Amino acid sequence: MTTTPPTIAPFGAWPSTISAARVAAGATPLASLMLGGADGSDIFWLAGRAAEAGRNTLLRYHGVTTEELTPAPFNLRSRVHEYGGGAYVVDSETIYFSHFKDNCIYRMTAGDDAAPAAVSQPGRQRFADFVVDRPRQRLIAVRELHGEDEHVQPANTLCAIDLTTGTETVLAEGADFYSSPRLSPDGRTLAWLSWDHPRMPWQGTTLWLADFNDDGALSTPKRIAGGAEESICQPEWSPDDLLHFVSDRSGWWNLYRLCRDRQRTEGLCPMEAEFAAPHWTFGNSMYGFRSAGEIICTYIDKGVSRLARLLPGSGKLECIANPYEEIRELRVAPGYIAMLAGGPTIPMELARIDFTEEGVEILAQSIDELPDQADLSIPDSISYASANGRTAHAFYYPPRNGAVRGPDGARPPVIVIGHGGPTGMTVNTLNLKTQFWTSRGFGVLDVNYGGSTGFGRAYRDLLKQQWGVVDVEDCVYGARALVERGLADGERLIIRGSSAGGLTTLCALTFHDVFKAGASYYGVSDLKGLDDDSHKFESHYTEYLIAPRAQADAIYQARSPIKHTDKLSRPMIFFQGLDDKVVPPQQSQMMVEALKKRGIPVEYVELEGEGHGFRKAENIVRTLEAELGFYQTIFKLNNA
Repeated sequence: MTTTPPTIAPFGAWPSTISAARVAAGATPLASLMLGGADGSDIFWLAGRAAEAGRNTLLRYHGVTTEELTPAPFNLRSRVHEYGGGAYVVDSETIYFSHFKDNCIYRMTAGDDAAPAAVSQPGRQRFADFVVDRPRQRLIAVRELHGEDEHVQPANTLCAIDLTTGTETVLAEGADFYSSPRLSPDGRTLAWLSWDHPRMPWQGTTLWLADFNDDGALSTPKRIAGGAEESICQPEWSPDDLLHFVSDRSGWWNLYRLCRDRQRTEGLCPMEAEFAAPHWTFGNSMYGFRSAGEIICTYIDKGVSRLARLLPGSGKLECIANPYEEIRELRVAPGYIAMLAGGPTIPMELARIDFTEEGVEILAQSIDELPDQADLSIPDSISYASANGRTAHAFYYPPRNGAVRGPDGARPPVIVIGHGGPTGMTVNTLNLKTQFWTSRGFGVLDVNYGGSTGFGRAYRDLLKQQWGVVDVEDCVYGARALVERGLADGERLIIRGSSAGGLTTLCALTFHDVFKAGASYYGVSDLKGLDDDSHKFESHYTEYLIAPRAQADAIYQARSPIKHTDKLSRPMIFFQGLDDKVVPPQQSQMMVEALKKRGIPVEYVELEGEGHGFRKAENIVRTLEAELGFYQTIFKLNNA
């Protein structure tokens, strides 16, 4: 059998089977796992529908079949903190959910054809992170109450919603933020988290506990753990009524529990690994209970997820074999694990692992039709020296196409990506957006710069008052490292990023002379303007990332790209959703106008009906094709 030799074509101009339309059509976001059903064997999850303007719909795996439960136009999405999450809860066969259009809570029964019925009253309130309080016939949730004046910050509380009347009763108030209400198995006690400005939840949160009075109100809360410099997350109750939680008091997000006397807490398995992720959205779950004496958990070790069995009595941790390197979320039942997971050759998928059988059962995939393996770029996990003696981390994806190769002696253009957040991390799960570039002859360096999660608190705190510096340096040094290793063409280095990664992109192009072009997706250009326009959740985030308000003005001036457009001389393309409430459109528009005035090649693509992140299939196609065309024009790639 003869094999056709690959065609030789210039890097960046390779023909590819991974079209922008395929990226948009093939990527179905999967999120928010829940277990339910009469016997707990049903698995529920949300799937995003790009072809339906990004609508989130609820699916259920029941027996051996998968069914969609929520008809259009119902969109299971919350806007609490703007980022949402925790938009539904399952109680046996009954589902309660937040509908994005009106922010009301609806009730429906799985398998029943009756339309969902409203539970809450219409108003300016939003809900998330639901718990069913069966003994009192109510829901408990985080409520965010907005006023008529959008410039006044909303009030956040823990609230009970009567399932018969829709009456709302505040259970806890006074803190700026609340999350993670968790009801004890016996129904007598509630645990929750709170925090206050100027902290973000990955800086400092407090874990509270209170018993219910006979009237359903909470008794005086008791502080269990946490504070200004300790981040607590994911409180959960074991089947035998012991409260567990994750804390970074050791410098790593590790598992702890409250002792039965409720006077002490104890660590379960101290190690340099992360058993949690930053609280950007509600409902995160990285551990659960198979029984009172056995925890199934996932943890992140040097940016890669592991699955394990933890015996809290002894602290013994046993790895569970699986094919994944990212485990985003898991839920545990006595007989199985359900998880959203992926890897370098595996797209995000819903997997079920039975405790009594070997292997993994795939229930849903984010990509229905995978590209040929010969066209997939498999990333290398690399570390490299950065500024001031730091070590930075990244995933490098080489150009890869089974039918094409680059000319001998040539080096590819490389796109360096700074992830959003900036408190977050990039992962190596198969993503068609990345393969869109590598299959066309671009290399991609996806950077976990200083400040990223997954590497412990000390690494996360490298960005403390250093946003726009450390992240930028790590991207610059990463690009240089690839050039030195012969993996990139130094004259065709590109940087791109979204949101916070957009600031990284703009700063790299403004204050350094390494990158030759860039793309900003709803990126931050004016730090002072970000403060002025930001929503409540992030309204003080820059006090951690830049400086306290009293000292911030001079640093804002020094680091905001919009104040230094005279130093930016590289071609750029900007993408912006006109409904973005996190990074408002004027942040991009000001940069575009400044570059136009100076005669710098610039393109601007604005998208109606899109917010912070693009959900509509046609806009995913439009942005990818525009970005590719921009690079090919700037670097004359089709003529190389």
